[in-house]
Amino acid sequence: MKYFGFSYAFSAVCLALAAWWGSNTAMGLWAALWITCVLAILEISLSFDNAVVNAGVLKDMSAFWRKLFLTVGILIAVFGMRLVFPIAIVAVTADMSTADTVNMALKDPQRYAEVLNSVYPVIAAFGGVFLLMVFLNFMFDQNKDIHWLGPLESRLTRLAKFDAISVMLALAVVFSTQWWVPVADQARVFVAGVSGVLLYLAVDALGALFSDDVEGEAAVASAKRTGFGAFMYLEVLDASFSFDGVIGAFAITRDVVIIMLGLAIGAIFVRSMTIYLVEKGTLSAYVYLEHGAHYAIGALAIIMLMGTVAHVPEAITGLIGIGFIAASVWSSVMHRRKTAA
Repeated sequence: MKYFGFSYAFSAVCLALAAWWGSNTAMGLWAALWITCVLAILEISLSFDNAVVNAGVLKDMSAFWRKLFLTVGILIAVFGMRLVFPIAIVAVTADMSTADTVNMALKDPQRYAEVLNSVYPVIAAFGGVFLLMVFLNFMFDQNKDIHWLGPLESRLTRLAKFDAISVMLALAVVFSTQWWVPVADQARVFVAGVSGVLLYLAVDALGALFSDDVEGEAAVASAKRTGFGAFMYLEVLDASFSFDGVIGAFAITRDVVIIMLGLAIGAIFVRSMTIYLVEKGTLSAYVYLEHGAHYAIGALAIIMLMGTVAHVPEAITGLIGIGFIAASVWSSVMHRRKTAA
C-alpha cells in the first residue's frame, strides 16, 4: 500500500465520477464502470515499459527533480496529455476555438473522434520517431556494459563510434516515408518525423545547459539524469506513449469523459510502478529489464510509424510490450541463478 495507496484512492474517485457520469448519460452506470476499467488496463499494458524506462532515469535524478516529476509531472501526464492535448490537436486541425472543441467533444463525440483520427498519421510520425530515437540511443550507448542479446548489442555498440548514428538512422526512416505514406499525408508526416528528431535533440541540448561542471558525454548524461533535462525528457517520453492510448481509447468508446477517467487511472498506476521500481532497486535485481523495456519501445516506435498507413490493434501493441518485458524478466532470473551457481 505504501507505493500504490494513492493510486487506489485516485482510482476510487475516478470510478465514482465514472459511475455518476454514466448514470446521467445514455451509457449507464455499469457500462461506464466497465469501460473505465478496460481503458485503465489498456493504458497500463501500453505504458509498463514506460515505467521501466522512467525508473532507469529517475534512479539517478536529484531528489528535487524526482519529486517534481512525481507531482507536477502527474498533473501534466493525466490532465495535459490525456485531456488538454487531444482537445488542442482537434481545435487546431478543425480551426475551432477551445470552447467549441470542448462542446463538440461532449455533445458530438463521433465528429471529435473523426477529427482526432484524421491527424493520427502526424501524431504517430512525431511520437514514433521520438521513441525510435530513444531506442536507438540505448542500443548505441557505448557506456552500456550489460548486453541482453550479446552478439547483436555488442556489434551495435561498436557502431556508436560513428557520431550521430542514431540521428542518421532516424532521419533515414523519416525520408523513407516518402515512398510508403499516402501522397496526401507525405508532407505533414515528413515534417512531424523531423520534428520528433529535433525535439529529442533539443531535450538533450537543454540537459547540457543544466549540466554539472564536467566535460563531454558525462556532462550530458549527468544533466539528463539529474535536472531539468531529465524532467523534460521524461515528460516528452510520457507524451509519446500517451498518443496511442488516447487514439486507441476511441476504438472502445466515444465518451471523452470516460476516456479521460480510464486513462488517468492507468497513468497514475504507471507513476506508482515507477516509484516502486526505483525504491525497490528492481532494475538492479533484474538486469535485463531495462533492455526489455527499450526493445518494447523500439517495437512501439515501428508500430506507430506503421500506423501512418494502417491501424495496428492496441491489443497487439500491448502484447508485444508485455512479451519483451516478460522475456527480459525471465532472462534476468536465469542470469541471477547462473551467477549464484
